[in-house]
Amino acid sequence: MSGTSSPEAVKKLLENMQSDLRALSLECKKKFPPVKEAAESGIIKVKTIAARNTEILAALKENSSEVVQPFLMGCGTKEPKITQLCLAAIQRLMSHEVVSETAAGNIINMLWQLMENSLEELKLLQTVLVLLTTNTVVHDEALSKAIVLCFRLHFTKDNITNNTAAATVRQVVTVVFERMVAEDERHRDIIEQPVLVQGNSNRRSVSTLKPCAKDAYMLFQDLCQLVNADAPYWLVGMTEMTRTFGLELLESVLNDFPQVFLQHQEFSFLLKERVCPLVIKLFSPNIKFRQGSSTSSSPAPVEKPYFPICMRLLRVVSVLIKQFYSLLVTECEIFLSLLVKFLDADKPQWLRAVAVESIHRFCVQPQLLRSFCQSYDMKQHSTKVFRDIVNALGSFIQSLFLVPPTGNPATSNQAGNNNLGGSVSAPANSGMVGIGGGVTLLPAFEYRGTWIPILTITVQGSAKATYLEMLDKVEPPTIPEGYAMSVAFHCLLDLVRGITSMIEGELGEVETECQTTTDEGSSPTQSTEQQDLQSTSDQMDKEIVSRAVWEEMVNACWYGLLAALSLLLDASTDEAATENILKAELTMAALCGRLGLVTSRDAFITAICKGSLPPHYALTVLNTTTAATLSNKSYSVQGQSVMMISPSSESHQQVVAVGQPLAVQPQGTVMLTSKNIQCMRTLLNLAHCHGAVLGTSWQLVLATLQHLVWILGLKPSSGGALKPGRAVEGPSTVLTTAVMTDLPVISNILSRLFESSQYLDDVSLHHLINALCSLSLEAMDMAYGNNKEPSLFAVAKLLETGLVNMHRIEILWRPLTGHLLEVCQHPNSRMREWGAEALTSLIKAGLTFNHDPPLSQNQRLQLLLLNPLKEMSNINHPDIRLKQLECVLQILQSQGDSLGPGWPLVLGVMGAIRNDQGESLIRTAFQCLQLVVTDFLPTMPCTCLQIVVDVAGSFGLHNQELNISLTSIGLLWNISDYFFQRGETIEKELNKEEAAQQKQAEEKGVVLNRPFHPAPPFDCLWLCLYAKLGELCVDPRPAVRKSAGQTLFSTIGAHGTLLQHSTWHTVIWKVLFHLLDRVRESSTTADKEKIESGGGNILIHHSRDTAEKQWAETWVLTLAGVARIFNTRRYLLQPLGDFSRAWDVLLDHIQSAALSKNNEVSLAALKSFQEILQIVSPVRDSEKPETPPVVNVPVPVLIGPISGMSRPFIRTDSIGERLGRYSSSEPPLVTDELEDLNLWWAAWNTWYRIGSESTKPPITFDKLTFIPSQPFLTALIQIFPALYQHIKTGFNMDDLQKLGVILHSAISVPISSDASPFILPSYTEAVLTSLQEAVLTALDVLQKAICVGPENMQIMYPAIFDQLLAFVEFSCKPPQYGQLETKHIANAKYNQIQLFAPAEWVALNYVPFAERSLEVVVDLYQKTACHKAVVNEKVLQNIIKTLRVPLSLKYSCPSESTWKLAVSSLLRVLSIGLPVARQHASSGKFDSMWPELANTFEDFLFTKSE
Repeated sequence: MSGTSSPEAVKKLLENMQSDLRALSLECKKKFPPVKEAAESGIIKVKTIAARNTEILAALKENSSEVVQPFLMGCGTKEPKITQLCLAAIQRLMSHEVVSETAAGNIINMLWQLMENSLEELKLLQTVLVLLTTNTVVHDEALSKAIVLCFRLHFTKDNITNNTAAATVRQVVTVVFERMVAEDERHRDIIEQPVLVQGNSNRRSVSTLKPCAKDAYMLFQDLCQLVNADAPYWLVGMTEMTRTFGLELLESVLNDFPQVFLQHQEFSFLLKERVCPLVIKLFSPNIKFRQGSSTSSSPAPVEKPYFPICMRLLRVVSVLIKQFYSLLVTECEIFLSLLVKFLDADKPQWLRAVAVESIHRFCVQPQLLRSFCQSYDMKQHSTKVFRDIVNALGSFIQSLFLVPPTGNPATSNQAGNNNLGGSVSAPANSGMVGIGGGVTLLPAFEYRGTWIPILTITVQGSAKATYLEMLDKVEPPTIPEGYAMSVAFHCLLDLVRGITSMIEGELGEVETECQTTTDEGSSPTQSTEQQDLQSTSDQMDKEIVSRAVWEEMVNACWYGLLAALSLLLDASTDEAATENILKAELTMAALCGRLGLVTSRDAFITAICKGSLPPHYALTVLNTTTAATLSNKSYSVQGQSVMMISPSSESHQQVVAVGQPLAVQPQGTVMLTSKNIQCMRTLLNLAHCHGAVLGTSWQLVLATLQHLVWILGLKPSSGGALKPGRAVEGPSTVLTTAVMTDLPVISNILSRLFESSQYLDDVSLHHLINALCSLSLEAMDMAYGNNKEPSLFAVAKLLETGLVNMHRIEILWRPLTGHLLEVCQHPNSRMREWGAEALTSLIKAGLTFNHDPPLSQNQRLQLLLLNPLKEMSNINHPDIRLKQLECVLQILQSQGDSLGPGWPLVLGVMGAIRNDQGESLIRTAFQCLQLVVTDFLPTMPCTCLQIVVDVAGSFGLHNQELNISLTSIGLLWNISDYFFQRGETIEKELNKEEAAQQKQAEEKGVVLNRPFHPAPPFDCLWLCLYAKLGELCVDPRPAVRKSAGQTLFSTIGAHGTLLQHSTWHTVIWKVLFHLLDRVRESSTTADKEKIESGGGNILIHHSRDTAEKQWAETWVLTLAGVARIFNTRRYLLQPLGDFSRAWDVLLDHIQSAALSKNNEVSLAALKSFQEILQIVSPVRDSEKPETPPVVNVPVPVLIGPISGMSRPFIRTDSIGERLGRYSSSEPPLVTDELEDLNLWWAAWNTWYRIGSESTKPPITFDKLTFIPSQPFLTALIQIFPALYQHIKTGFNMDDLQKLGVILHSAISVPISSDASPFILPSYTEAVLTSLQEAVLTALDVLQKAICVGPENMQIMYPAIFDQLLAFVEFSCKPPQYGQLETKHIANAKYNQIQLFAPAEWVALNYVPFAERSLEVVVDLYQKTACHKAVVNEKVLQNIIKTLRVPLSLKYSCPSESTWKLAVSSLLRVLSIGLPVARQHASSGKFDSMWPELANTFEDFLFTKSE
């Protein structure tokens, strides 16, 4: 109070006091002398006090009774002017706090007198206020008297006084309580033992209270008494009081000083014992009253609810619940239940309105709602208050739509005021407000003809009431239409907003706390760990409790909320209102999701989904789930029926799109309104922001979005994003421009939604994937059996989800690709095309993604990514396979270098293409293979090379496209070349791999199984290559066989030296002989039908116009190739151990080929026979490597240069040594002569079999009879001399016999007449055919050998003579070839030959041959006439006997030269032989010769022929 106690202020006060007293004495001079005297003595008193005391104010206060006395006396005069002057002076004293308690008491008594005389009422009030507010000297009775004074003035007739008094009372009541608060503050440090309040109503039980507290207590107690219409205990002198004013005062005290009641048991006692019963008692008329019920039916007349009291009671209740909830749990339960009842439809409209306003006040206080839930809903035998409040709001809203409202007794004519939200006769018009000719639509709810406007009543989150503030109204106000609905709507919105933000905030705190404790949990010391454990467990308990409350809150309110919000959503015609409803549904869905409350979450989501789709849209997912959740509940609210109500007329909804429903059967069109689109956006928003908590309800969300996307005609584009597509089903999709501009936005949000899946946790992501998969399965089911455009939404979104989650692709790869593979097998082409598109895009993206660790270090992931590509090979649709191969091609082009362990999969995909899968597929796959062979062989693991060989081979066998087969054979050659160039590296790597596998196999206890085991791995690679080429050598197409054969023999020839020695065994038996067997078999069974053309316009040469002839070529090529290998590689083959067996097999093949009924094959067989017999020593000189130096070191051997290589390839490895082994000048020791001899005798036996079989005349003859050709026979006979060189040592008479038979038969074979002009010389020339030459050569070789041979060989001479003489006889008597009739060339002129029928056979002109034979005989005889065997075997006699024939014929000989030669020959023979005969005359060996000679001469000289 420095302002009033400063020296200046004190001085001023003294002056003022003195002047006041002077003024008083002047005023009273005439009329009131006692007052004048008192005033003057007062002046002296003041001066004295001022003079005597330093503390003037304190002294004034001490003497205040005396100082005030003159002024009190002045008031007693009841003279207005004097009174006013005195009151002003008294107020001045009060404001300087110089009034003592006694003085104050006196002042109050004086004021009371003035009040009773109704004087200066306003001034009185002012004085009381100053007295009570400036200091605290007034209490107890004085205070109560002052308060009663104010109350009494409140009830005067004067309005101004009334109002001022009311304000003063309010202020005074406040002051009383403020004093108590201040008192508590002062004594706060002194802790007292609280004394238990005795539970009686005796007002004297307040002895324990301090003075100010006591005053407050007495005042409050009396206020309750007054409102209850009872006599006050303390406020003595009250004459009248109104309940409304009392309730207002109670409310203000409760509202402004809650701590007083909470801290003092005495006050709490008053609350419980006085206030609550009072409120409940006063509420009773409202509870019992039913609007519209006739009074006569009830026994006693029911008191009508009275608006001013009811409204104030509700205000008191609001305060009680808000401030003292914790003290008055049971009472609040009653209050809240009452409030809920006031919302009933049979209550007056104003009552319902104020009740809704009251409820709104709680709805904005989530913590309070939480307490309700904890105290009531979670207690076993308690009312479910929180649930009831929400349900009541729902029923209230529903009743506004459904119950025809009863009119108010108010006599207003306005339809809108007549009832609360009642139905209006013309709802459409009432919603329109004309503004300057334009029509604007008011925001409103409309439902089944009931139209209710939405009023703007409050700012979001604050409950600003309208009717609860109408403290001046006595009559119930008229509630505007839509007001109650709007408040109820806001209640719901604020309730949702409050609960969700509170729970989510707390959830967030719990989560962060959990994180921090887990972070701290890693501290090292034992004690802190224990503390942490303790705190964590406390926290866990706390969280469990909190979570229980949260769940109960949601469980209690969700059903009622959903019922009400769904109804409002359906009825809303205002975009902003719709937005708010959807936002509420969305936040509830998200909250339920976070708390794991599946049923409620799904119910809210279903509501949003239903709102997105057209009314009655048949979407099974939605109908089944909601119906189930709803039918299980049986609440007392009508909310249940709300859910089932069918959607109302959409009179105020703008239709923005018309489209096809997504269904199996076409069902006409459906319409989407702007509200549907709004709901769709909310749905997208929900999925985008709260995807992590959607769980299984992804199914609902995605199913709905799929249908909307379909109706709007969005189609997937690359990467899975949906773009507005043209309407595929014809012109059924109609979109307004409003929606057209929205579509890109929607499509964008849709994509963003799936992009945000990268932020979901793994479990949520799986929920999303599962939902998409099951959605896709439904779409697949719908697309079965029809060619309608399928819904590709799910597939497109699976792709999008996969692409954005590449960083953790492992966890979703299997379900994702597994499903897409199923889609790829779908019969609907659009469907599977997208399945394949999605799958291949994912694989490519997966391989190019920058994984951590990179793919090169994470083989498992790489194989995982490539595996679906392999799986696609099991699908037979060509379009899918084409996509698969295109994908492979792209992977090769972008990732080829880094495929590593993925190669077998990629190659497997190429190799899986089957022959029947169409040319384009094979072509694409082959393109991939070509790329691999040209670019990637060096980068792939060597273990994959075998797969490359297999795949290339398999393309050779495809018969769709000849060029591909031929090119693939070329690839095999390139591959073999690569093996050759990189031999060393490949060998090393394969050996390493082999060792590892061997070890693994041993650990597992299994046998290592691979083809061509136990050859070393590198050799196995070669063998696989050879085997593949071998398969191609027996392909049905001649061109392929030819190319493959050439390649096989070239590669064995060029690269065979790389093989280990032992591997050659496999090459011979498993590759070459196996091939020969198959070729022989195919050739012998080949078709002899003529082939007209080779496809297209290609003409076929007559030598290849049957399958048999084409196979013949193959047989020729193969046999020649094998023979060449035997010839050139004999030094490798002979040491193998079973060379003689191989030799036999080869000879067997040669024999069967030579005996085949095909001139080409048989002749070629003999050529091969010749080739293998030309071997002089195991290594031909031309093939010998240079002799290595004497020092025994491995020498680099030059192999090559091979075709296609620019430089010779030097090797210093074991291959060089291998060659070195065979390069010494003397033949290897392995081949001893004995074995060699056996080989030659085997060859002789083969030769003999070929000769005897081929020259044996057939038994019957017809046009098709096969007769060996002259070149064949010539070749056959020409083989003998070479062969004989090797077997001459063991050649005996039997063998000679065999030879003779063959020579004789061969000579006898006739020629086909069409070939004769080429073989036969003209009849005039005496020339031998080459066959005849060969026969004579063979005999010549023999006789020369005998000549130089040992004695035992010379017994063969006679046999040779016999043979030759037999030939000589041909001159006159050509040999018969079986039963074949032949024309004799000698009897025909040359030109006649042209006339022979084509199938006829011509015997040769044997004359020159016979004559030459005769010459040989003569020559031989000259040499051997004296030989013992020649003498013994009567050779001379046989010669003469033979010559007798031509000599006797003489001119009848076919050729006249014959008898002339015979004559000269006979003379020569005789000139040599006769001396020998005479010599041996005694032995009698020539006895029979002489008669023969005589007969011969006789026949010649006396010939019978002319």
